[in-house]
Amino acid sequence: MESANGRNLALLVLCLCACYALAFEGKEIPATKLGQRVAPTMTFLYCYSCGYRKAFEDYVNILVKKYPQIEIVGANYDPPGINYYLSKIIFALKIIIIISVVTSVSPFTCLGFNTPGWWNHLQSNKIYACMMIFFLGNMIEGQLISSGAFEITLNDVPVWSKIQTGRFPAPEVLFQIIDNQLQFTDSVQENPDFVK
Repeated sequence: MESANGRNLALLVLCLCACYALAFEGKEIPATKLGQRVAPTMTFLYCYSCGYRKAFEDYVNILVKKYPQIEIVGANYDPPGINYYLSKIIFALKIIIIISVVTSVSPFTCLGFNTPGWWNHLQSNKIYACMMIFFLGNMIEGQLISSGAFEITLNDVPVWSKIQTGRFPAPEVLFQIIDNQLQFTDSVQENPDFVK
């Protein structure tokens, strides 16, 4: 009786962990920029699973030398649509299965089904099974979130999209785009009649 309660408690904890992993999205409220003189901000959203972080770092090194006044921010580009949520579900299932294998808790007996033979094989080869589940899950997650994105915005205005163009911007082209954007924003004058 105690082992059944312990298994049910372990299964409940696994389900709660999976729900937390699926529901948690660290969204932040951006700070307001009213009344402040803020430096131009360039944002790079890149596909981390495609290995574009190195390209982002190269662009940062180039841009910092030419435009020291621009604040540069980089982040992972979360793919739109259902792929992002499917990858979260696969992550949660992967963790639940690994914990079930390690703790020898059979989800089939908890659900009232007969335990299949392949589950007994997983239980007898725990290290191999956990490694395979981990690597297979990571492979599927990586394919789902791989977007090929390298999106660049300057002050929240899109200036380059690898998704649309199919290529990275040449540094000279990016310099020209930045110069045009900064020239436009610098030419905007404050209205002297505006009441602050």
